[in-house]
Amino acid sequence: MSLSALFFQLGLSVVFIAFAATGILWAIKSGQYDDLDGPAQRILMDEDDPMIPFNQHKQAVQPIEPDQIKIK
Repeated sequence: MSLSALFFQLGLSVVFIAFAATGILWAIKSGQYDDLDGPAQRILMDEDDPMIPFNQHKQAVQPIEPDQIKIK
């Protein structure tokens, strides 16, 4: 292996490490690691549960009209 190939590989490695460090620092600054437990717990919650605050306005009680009842 020639010395120029070694310097090329070393320079290429430094560039890749710089890109990786930039990506990690951007992810930390943009808040990607702020809430690690939230998405894991959110998947277990039932979206139809009226006790969840954002679902309370979706499930308004509507009266049932007599013509909507189907008896078999």
